[in-house]
Amino acid sequence: MSVKKLSVPELVGRALEGDRRAIGRMLTLIERGGEPADEITDLTHPATKGAHVVGITGAPGAGKSTLTGQLIRHLPTLGLKPAVLAVDPSSPLTGGAILGDRVRMDDVAGDGGFIRSVATRGYAGGLALSVPGSVRAFDACGFGPVLIETVGVGQVEVDVAGAADTTVVVVNPGWGDAVQANKAGLLEVADVFVINKADRDGANDTRRDLELMLDLSHVSGLEDGTGYRPPILMTTATDGLGVEAMWEAVTAHQAHLEATSALERRRAARFRYEVASRLTTRMERSIARSLDGLTPDGRSPATVAADLAADLLA
Repeated sequence: MSVKKLSVPELVGRALEGDRRAIGRMLTLIERGGEPADEITDLTHPATKGAHVVGITGAPGAGKSTLTGQLIRHLPTLGLKPAVLAVDPSSPLTGGAILGDRVRMDDVAGDGGFIRSVATRGYAGGLALSVPGSVRAFDACGFGPVLIETVGVGQVEVDVAGAADTTVVVVNPGWGDAVQANKAGLLEVADVFVINKADRDGANDTRRDLELMLDLSHVSGLEDGTGYRPPILMTTATDGLGVEAMWEAVTAHQAHLEATSALERRRAARFRYEVASRLTTRMERSIARSLDGLTPDGRSPATVAADLAADLLA
């Protein structure tokens, strides 16, 4: 029977048994949202196994996709079964997305891994609203680690830190001076720094700037209080150089989280993040329905907003 004709419980059952077509169909329903997505969340939640979730983020052109591709080539050699959520930006004009990262990674994925491209669908912060549900689905289906590759983001778009256990920030030589490093909110959430394209001029200067930023964060009290200092790795993703060391740094951070009970706190925060995202989505839909057809009626905007809020919260 075609997976499109299966009920949601049947589809989830097939996916949990490892049927890749069923997994793909399940992820499609999660991306569409609505009642089927909520039902999948309820069915997959008890089957999760606690897969390590790694966010890979950085500026556009930093080499995140190539680096992720090298990781999913390397991880199966360690006996792991990786899954990738590659988030692509949606056009603000047409709403479309190229979803090209999967094409670039398919030749290195192998039979064990699973790559899924998803669109942001207008959601800011470098992620898509479907990411938490998709991560849970991958986890329940036995994949791990789950890698989230964000769209190219700027200095303050740090949503990936709320969706991942370990956040890897990828930068390039010549990315900016030390002042930029110190004010970049994206860098403050990094658990591992990766200087990609390290064969280019300026890589050592970039490392120096990052070391300076970490020194200043220690002085200003911004560190996590456990003595953990994010390592700085040098990679050349096109050749795979430094990828093994990068993954060792990621697993070392995971061990640190487990040893300090920080992993439990992060996952609790991730749970709250998902609940908040779902609440926000529901409220936005309710607000849109309330505004449909609204016209000036003599009341001020503040009064109208207060009356609508009272109706929504009643």
